Amino acid sequence: MATTSLFESAVNWIRKGYPEGVPPTDFPPLLALLTKVLDDDQIMRVCMELAAEQGIGTPLTEEQIAGAITKVSDQPPTEYEVNQVASRLAAVGWPLAAETKSSEHDAEDLSSPS
Repeated sequence: MATTSLFESAVNWIRKGYPEGVPPTDFPPLLALLTKVLDDDQIMRVCMELAAEQGIGTPLTEEQIAGAITKVSDQPPTEYEVNQVASRLAAVGWPLAAETKSSEHDAEDLSSPS
């Protein structure tokens, strides 16, 4: 039996949650969610794969994605924005309560008030 990797699952959840593509306003909170479960290389692959599928006019570069990841780290989206995206992905199976790459505490932060 083949198992689906976290990377493949993330791509599939995003495809289901955003069948028309991720709008620019949802991209930073989506990145914030992805950084909790994937490493930077995996996030890069997710972004490049989804961008290629969506046929965006200007191709994304690894530098642009790395810059966006850094920006999300330096200026994180609001908890409300993250929760909006998390809710959309949870509706298609994103396991918000799943253990994250760094700790279970990070996943709890998504749903706990500040």
